[in-house]
Amino acid sequence: GPDANEQHPIANGKAENGDITFDVPTENSVMKFALKQEGDEIKGELSRERDGQKQTAKLAVTRDK
Repeated sequence: GPDANEQHPIANGKAENGDITFDVPTENSVMKFALKQEGDEIKGELSRERDGQKQTAKLAVTRDK
């Protein structure tokens, strides 16, 4: 979350062969992460359904050396 008051636990986490999947349940939805780790980078997509609409986003992070 954006600050300590709005953090949510990770559920259903799995890391296997570079694939990382997990869910983040919130009060109104469940965010689903499907990521791939390649070297120092993790990238992929997250999605959630909220108020009857599906929302998606892309995520890419790189380890700072």
